[in-house]
Amino acid sequence: MTGRSRVISANEYRREHWRNGLGWTREIHAQRAVPDADWDWRLSIAEIERDAPFSAFPGVDRELVLLRGNGLRLRFDDGECRLLEPPHGRMRFVGERSLVGELVDGPTHDFNLMWRRDAVAAELLYRPLVGPMVFFAAPGTTWALHLLAGQARFDGAAGPGGMQAGDTALLVAPERTRYLLDGGGELLVIRIDRPASART
Repeated sequence: MTGRSRVISANEYRREHWRNGLGWTREIHAQRAVPDADWDWRLSIAEIERDAPFSAFPGVDRELVLLRGNGLRLRFDDGECRLLEPPHGRMRFVGERSLVGELVDGPTHDFNLMWRRDAVAAELLYRPLVGPMVFFAAPGTTWALHLLAGQARFDGAAGPGGMQAGDTALLVAPERTRYLLDGGGELLVIRIDRPASART
């Protein structure tokens, strides 16, 4: 990933229609190796207000995390059914699978990580934030930190600043760089790794 480390405020997220036009999402970040090309990975928050089929994304892997609401049922065409329950129920699945999202009791907001499996590898973890946490960004490794609750701040001049609940930090560096995040709350921690053969 090229660019600089930064905090993306929740009020900067861009609201747009789903690919199939049946819902709304707020795009946090879409990373492209080449400008105007398809993204290699993307972070967004889906706003699900009614039962609806999900968009298909061939060649893409996905992970969905319940952020807000009383639950979301993922009903796949192949017969599998998974319930995302509060707090922070989640599921990883391939973008080729056809499914319908069914609301359990009212609308939900759902964190959506998507990545092209031939371009990058991705891992998503839930972590409580109790005091300092250290992350190392390096060529080929990017961290995305979504603050679910609380407040946090990066230490030092190299850090991208403070975070409020709902904000997302992107940590990227041209050489191995240490970032220390201090605060209290809850995080979604996403690590994106680009194979050496795929780096530009």
